[in-house]
Amino acid sequence: MSTEKKPNLIKWSLKYSISAAIAGILCCVAPAILFMFGIMSGVYAISFADFFYNDDGSSGTGAWVLKGLALCIGVYGVYSFRKKQNQCSIDKKSKRKNLILLVTIVFFAGVGLFLTLEKWSSWYFDKHIVPAQQKELKITT
Repeated sequence: MSTEKKPNLIKWSLKYSISAAIAGILCCVAPAILFMFGIMSGVYAISFADFFYNDDGSSGTGAWVLKGLALCIGVYGVYSFRKKQNQCSIDKKSKRKNLILLVTIVFFAGVGLFLTLEKWSSWYFDKHIVPAQQKELKITT
């Protein structure tokens, strides 16, 4: 009977919290990065991001779908950690402590990174993409 190596709590939680945060804010980070590398114009970057938001700036259906996907990634990370942890011979008290720590780290790291990326992308859009869009629109008119 072989016992599997117990999963690394920190690596596992960071992998899923980072994945969830990026999935949740993909609507803003993707066009910002593509614009940054010159792959996307300002006009297209804003129209791409606008697809996910309502006219008043609130989250639209697309943004909520991405946030739901982020939640699913986080939940799946906790579920798969628990499943893998249950294959190991760890005492129940330690399993419960690890699960609580994992949920806490995934939640706070995921939400923290999401909010940081949201703030960064808002700043980047205002500072670089919007001026580029306005310049591009003047050229075409």
